[in-house]
Amino acid sequence: MDQNLAYLREVLSNYTEENEAIRDIANSLVQQNYTSEKDFVEALDPEKVQMLSQLINKEMHHANESGDHERGYQLNEVYELLY
Repeated sequence: MDQNLAYLREVLSNYTEENEAIRDIANSLVQQNYTSEKDFVEALDPEKVQMLSQLINKEMHHANESGDHERGYQLNEVYELLY
């Protein structure tokens, strides 16, 4: 799995219990075994893109605030493909 997607999967795992749509995205990420973040993003419907965009934005902010710049960078790589 692409490193950026591995970071995303880890982030999504924090939200799967509370949000069914996030759980669906996370399951798709694991089951489809996407080779790149581009392939993953292209498979998302517009609602999931918007939800994921908001979540990644929040998580990038948290990563940068806590000094985890590598995580912020990896998440940003996926975030940029959402638009």
